[in-house]
Amino acid sequence: MVTLKTKVRLEAFGSCTLEEEGCSLCGDSAVPVEVLRVGEGFARVQDRLGQQTEVATDFMTDIRTGDVLLVHKGVALARGEVNEVR
Repeated sequence: MVTLKTKVRLEAFGSCTLEEEGCSLCGDSAVPVEVLRVGEGFARVQDRLGQQTEVATDFMTDIRTGDVLLVHKGVALARGEVNEVR
């Protein structure tokens, strides 16, 4: 279940969710997600609606539970930093 704090935190990065990500070659929206668990080469994440999935973390280092990541097509590409919010 998504806490209000998590929902508000992720909404700051836009309205995309894991189900409705934008792209479709290539509307180019990254989905903000919160890391729930970190594994070897992947992380279990959830979006602002509570949808969960595993994403590849091959391009990222030092990922921790609670981090906000920006994900595109199942791959974590960057950290969501508060000062990057629109």
